[in-house]
Amino acid sequence: MIKNEDVLSLQQGHRARLRKKFLDGQLAEYEILELLLTYAIPRRDVRVLSRQLYKKYGSISKLLSASYEDLISNDGIKENTAVFFQVIHKLMELDYKYVLGEAPVFHNYEKLERYCKIILSGKSIEEFHVLYLDNQYKLIKDVLHSSGTIDWAAVYVREVVKQALDLNATNIVLLHNHPTPGVSFSKQDIDITQELINALDKLNINLYDHLLVSGDLIYSARNMRLLDYK
Repeated sequence: MIKNEDVLSLQQGHRARLRKKFLDGQLAEYEILELLLTYAIPRRDVRVLSRQLYKKYGSISKLLSASYEDLISNDGIKENTAVFFQVIHKLMELDYKYVLGEAPVFHNYEKLERYCKIILSGKSIEEFHVLYLDNQYKLIKDVLHSSGTIDWAAVYVREVVKQALDLNATNIVLLHNHPTPGVSFSKQDIDITQELINALDKLNINLYDHLLVSGDLIYSARNMRLLDYK
């Protein structure tokens, strides 16, 4: 007969091996998720749960981007674990914000793309963000301009202009998502971007780009030559 203390000993041994493999750089992604779960759920064997979550979300990044409501809908995930994941996600977001505020955002485009994915990948509704930049293209502030529905988010030109003036921003990057993977800019996306370019140009504020996160892809309206600069 297996005693509770024997089960606990086996779990502790397995977790110690996970930590050792992590320190040696030998953990697979699903094992990293398992290691994370051991800190959120210290008194349970989380091997089955980690594999179920990894199968459902496909990556740790998508799991961390999930909403609180989505997380707790999973069997085995309670409030403590959901908040644990969201705290990790917030720390990642804050770290990238710091990096983008220390150097011109386009000097390390990979970090900018990662930041965009961190805040928008996996969202089930559209969000529209405005990244306000200084004259060296360093991030002043990321403002969540609006949240909408599965295929729409409002954009208020006057509010974007007012915020730019309040923050003394000289450059702007627009950012939004399409919850359906692989969907590029719509005509409405480009029309409102052009309207903003025209409004901001009168104040010598440069709308540098409009980025779109759709699944694992990031589209750039500037690189796609969809914008008409004066």
